[in-house]
Amino acid sequence: MKRFPPERIVCLTEETVETLYLLGEEARIVGVSGYAVRPKRVRQEKPRVSAFTSADIPKILALEPDLVLTFSDLQAGIAADLMREGIAVMGYNQRSIAGIFTMIRHLGAMVDQGSRADQLAGHYEQRLAQVAAKAEGRPRPIVYFEEWDDPMITGIGWVSELIEIAGGREAFPHLAGKDKARDRIVTSEQVIAAAPDVILASWCGKKVRPEKIAARPGWDVLPAVRDGRIVEIKSPLILQPGPAALGDGLDAIVAALA
Repeated sequence: MKRFPPERIVCLTEETVETLYLLGEEARIVGVSGYAVRPKRVRQEKPRVSAFTSADIPKILALEPDLVLTFSDLQAGIAADLMREGIAVMGYNQRSIAGIFTMIRHLGAMVDQGSRADQLAGHYEQRLAQVAAKAEGRPRPIVYFEEWDDPMITGIGWVSELIEIAGGREAFPHLAGKDKARDRIVTSEQVIAAAPDVILASWCGKKVRPEKIAARPGWDVLPAVRDGRIVEIKSPLILQPGPAALGDGLDAIVAALA
């Protein structure tokens, strides 16, 4: 790393962009993912240098970053290309609520905002506890979260945890801890057997079609279909393991279960 704390950071993940803005350290960001939409002004303020699994390496190098932030094995190739060019890379891989808190605190410490990051994480920890307390003692509907429609992929760890905090019961708890999407594929028969009361869907950037979900063969017997409880949650709110999921994402789940 050329400088520490890093003065020039490229964020290839939306959650690190939002975290740095919340910490008041957005001036350090010199490039972002094309999927970065929080806060709204980021699209006007910062140049876009990547998609999710691909990046414009020459454009990133031209920004002369001290540090590039990546996420998961899906960006491992990008990280390797940058490291071969001598660029310092920090790859996060949080897949749980605890991991999100760790990411916030670690990133805060790297930009000399450890105390503020601890306060930010503490705020979300308190808020999650309050939401869970409100849900205590209430009926807990079975919730099937669909991350993708073909093949059908059920929700990852932090999504499952947020469903439970909001007062729902995860339809496939034995799959929620599987990090890789291919390990969370479910069949139509499995969903029918789970009999979800609520279906939440976020198709990773693709618009959800509730009517198509309801029209799947045999799904008319599901309580969620019968009662019209199929709800889209926009992917930037729930599929980014960061502040968005802990705030607006959780709020969307609570509203869907009300």
